[in-house]
Amino acid sequence: MKSFVINGLMSYIKKNTNYNETKLKEIKYGLEGIYLVISKMIIILSISLILGIFKEMLIFLITYNIIRLPSFGLHATKSYICLISSIIIFIGAPYICNIIYIPIFIKSITCSICIWLMFKNSPADTKKRPIVNKKRREIYKTISVILVILYSFIIILTDNNFISNCCLFSIIIQNFMIAPLAYKLLKQPYNNYITFLKEHPEFAK
Repeated sequence: MKSFVINGLMSYIKKNTNYNETKLKEIKYGLEGIYLVISKMIIILSISLILGIFKEMLIFLITYNIIRLPSFGLHATKSYICLISSIIIFIGAPYICNIIYIPIFIKSITCSICIWLMFKNSPADTKKRPIVNKKRREIYKTISVILVILYSFIIILTDNNFISNCCLFSIIIQNFMIAPLAYKLLKQPYNNYITFLKEHPEFAK
């Protein structure tokens, strides 16, 4: 199905444009990314509707992606791995958040650890998207830490157990996604900007 859709779109683009091969490869790569995101979301939305947790899934999806946006982190190397991990995170986490109760002192300790880890490890780039600009890395780190602090206030102060758990699980999962150990376990290179700058010193600023 994926090949049929992508090849069909690429055939249309080739017939109606004068793009060179390099540009066409970029477009194909982008279309593949869009296809994977859309197909993955359709599957996750369908499962959440079947399980009756659509609203919970949507809330967790927003909560998690807000903190992931500036801190980046791991990306699956295979589409099926991405799908499986996304189902576990965006179906499993909101389901657990809806039924579990965590004492406030455990949440407080966890938040403190997450703030420190976010300061230590964010932003965590990938080999395909190294964050080479030092100022950008500092900005992303600052935003990430501020968000975790704000989440911590929500976690501790809100009376809504589900929202509190969503924020807590979001910062826990994202701290795992940016941890050097997680990169090592999945055999992916860490601090990719360092390698990139060694190979391309002209980009160092």
